[in-house]
Amino acid sequence: MTPTVAPELAYSRRLLTGYFAGLGVVMAVWGARMPAVQSAAEVSTAALALVLLAAALGMVAGLKTGGRLAHPARLPALLAFGALGLAACLAVLGACRSLESLLAAGFVFGVAHGVVDVAANAAAVRCQDAHGRPIMAGLHAAYSLGALAGAVLAAITAHSSHTVLFAAVGAGAAAAASAATRLTRTLASPEPEPVHHPVASVRDRRESLSRPRLWLLGALAAATLLGEGAAADWASVHLHDLGATAATSAAAYAAYSAAMATGRLAGDRLTARFGAVAVVRTGAALAALGLTAGLAGATITFALLGWAAFGLGLSVTIPSLITAAGTGGPGAVATVAVTGYVGLLTGPALIGALATLITLPHALLLPALLAVAVAALAPKALEKPTP
Repeated sequence: MTPTVAPELAYSRRLLTGYFAGLGVVMAVWGARMPAVQSAAEVSTAALALVLLAAALGMVAGLKTGGRLAHPARLPALLAFGALGLAACLAVLGACRSLESLLAAGFVFGVAHGVVDVAANAAAVRCQDAHGRPIMAGLHAAYSLGALAGAVLAAITAHSSHTVLFAAVGAGAAAAASAATRLTRTLASPEPEPVHHPVASVRDRRESLSRPRLWLLGALAAATLLGEGAAADWASVHLHDLGATAATSAAAYAAYSAAMATGRLAGDRLTARFGAVAVVRTGAALAALGLTAGLAGATITFALLGWAAFGLGLSVTIPSLITAAGTGGPGAVATVAVTGYVGLLTGPALIGALATLITLPHALLLPALLAVAVAALAPKALEKPTP
């Protein structure tokens, strides 16, 4: 029997779903049109890697700032101003025509991204606690569906100016954030009591989380998010290098996002039936095999299938890691999230640097190798220690 959820709690969840989805749209549009950004500014792969590194450094700053300010009373302001800043920066990035301007805009874009991400996840943790059952996979599914929509939009507008696309998406995101500014105040309200559910709430089953296990969770999050960053920033470039059209290149990230969204929509049910360890291990193994096959095949079809398998395999890992960290309280969740984003932020730049030394397909084997590590270490990270 489905538990009754208070109207204000259901409303907060819908609002957070919108923020996660919007963030996915913005990030997918940025990543999918990366070749156009590179071409317009006439920068090399190494220079593009520097831009991604600048965005990574900005996001680290945004994560730290947002983490310090993520008090419930400040969540509405963090979400609203962060979203407006992210939308404005996307439009500015579309107008950049030099490495210097890309570096500056990329850094501020990263800061805004970090602030929004911390605020949304902090609110999601409170909402999940109040629900008394896992909902994190569903919220992350909203991000994936938003990313899918953004990637599809980038694909169908591949022959149009990326400047116009970035400006249009930025304007739409800014309008949505402005309209939701007053509505976000509900996220600062006192946390409702958790609904009754057979599964105890995260708040009720918190336990001591050892530092080694906490850092292992963070390391696996970093390994997983490095793969997500690689897909967002390099999947389209990989297809482009294989001779794919602009539309097909942009569709690579769409395939990845669609597969990840599918896995996350089923994630909570699969975890309840088979357990987090089995789901994460099987998924990570699929991700490693799929991406390796896609790279080895060296054809457009194999590459598309490889990125799709990679997305499906990684889909439930991050929600499972965050849930495991939740047993140690919000501080543990924040530690795992920040550590994980080190992989997301530095990974694309690292792959770009490796690609200048070897080749991009060989550099992209790194996320596949890290997926193998996730599969091997998942039991130690996710299984509850015996008393």
